[in-house]
Amino acid sequence: MAENKLICQRRVVVTGMGIVSPLGIGIDNVWKRLVAGESGINAISSFDASGLPARVAGEVPAGTKSEGKLDLAEWIPVKDQKKMDRFIHLGLVAAIQAVEDSGWVPQAEDERCATGVMIGSGIGGLQTIYETSVKVHEGESRKVSPFFIPSSLINLVSGYVSIKYGFKGPNHAAVTACASGVHAIGDATRLIALGDADVMVAGGAEAAVCALGIAGFSAARALSTGFNDTPEKASRTWDKDRDGFVMGEGAGIVVLEEYEHAKARGAKIYGEVIGYGMSGDAYHITAPAEGHDGAYRAMRAAIKNAGVAVEDINYVNAHGTSTKADDLELEAVERLFGDAGKKLAMSSTKTSIGHLLGAAGAVEAIFSLLAIRDNVVPPTLNLDNPSKETVIDRVAHEAQRRQVNIALSNSFGFGGTNASLLFKKV
Repeated sequence: MAENKLICQRRVVVTGMGIVSPLGIGIDNVWKRLVAGESGINAISSFDASGLPARVAGEVPAGTKSEGKLDLAEWIPVKDQKKMDRFIHLGLVAAIQAVEDSGWVPQAEDERCATGVMIGSGIGGLQTIYETSVKVHEGESRKVSPFFIPSSLINLVSGYVSIKYGFKGPNHAAVTACASGVHAIGDATRLIALGDADVMVAGGAEAAVCALGIAGFSAARALSTGFNDTPEKASRTWDKDRDGFVMGEGAGIVVLEEYEHAKARGAKIYGEVIGYGMSGDAYHITAPAEGHDGAYRAMRAAIKNAGVAVEDINYVNAHGTSTKADDLELEAVERLFGDAGKKLAMSSTKTSIGHLLGAAGAVEAIFSLLAIRDNVVPPTLNLDNPSKETVIDRVAHEAQRRQVNIALSNSFGFGGTNASLLFKKV
């Protein structure tokens, strides 16, 4: 029988970040706009949504890199764009930013084999699947692209990043609905902590703002429909007038690195991943139970994993989607933090960019790390009439300057899957 061996887990830090969001592209550009209280939510322009109940979304703005907007031709050759669904485009652009930001360029074969990729998505190539199914239905099967399957598969974001940079370490993808981005970062952190890699490119990408995506979520009565004429007011977490979430698209990617490895090469460090917790609701396919015990257990597990006290945590980036479930998450945070909640700041950045589904958790992890870097907590927009009173400061309307040493980021998904990450200033 093999002996049980104590595994000494290694420290993991974040050394690079990249973002594509409804507020634009580029870490500093997006963060500046977020902290300024700007909204990236507008009337849908990428297709005709006039016949749909929900007609607003957070779409990535088109334009040049110098404008902080997205022109795919500046990032991906046109001939290659045609081989990929939009979610791969967005993930690849964010990954390029993150890798360049990190400055990590492995030279030796063993360095390439110790560098891996784990990028998740909740849905994957929805638009490509839709367009291809229409061709087949109309009897045009011969016109189906030979790249249809690989352009739709969720793990192909990781695949393209791996191929582009020659990263030969773990090549993986997390697929847990709206918790995909957090699970990808958390699982990649553990791969490094346990010695399976020294560097991991991790995060989430999503591009479900299309006719099929909006129609599907509208049919489930999940989307906001009451603010079609005032899109910037549609996402309103913890507000009495909320009527559903706002779909967003984008990607958030981080470069995770073993601490000593990063220190040895003089890498810039945004923060350390100190805790990761997961749980399952075992309750309902789309709704959390009263009290959101699953959220409570995921946060508690992350805090236990980190070995810190609730009093040490300064900021929570809430899952906060602009639905009634927001209040259940708030109750779980109140239960967990108790009196420490009086000194806590918690905000929902989805009020600025919408809900990026499988990319949401990764983008919000980046916002949490930037809150730590700058000691600024981003605002919750549209919190005009709180649905529930609380001692927790929900950072209504305007960003706040606060000392942020430790931040907690939550993501919860359909199927009752929950994940929380804890980051610490280094």
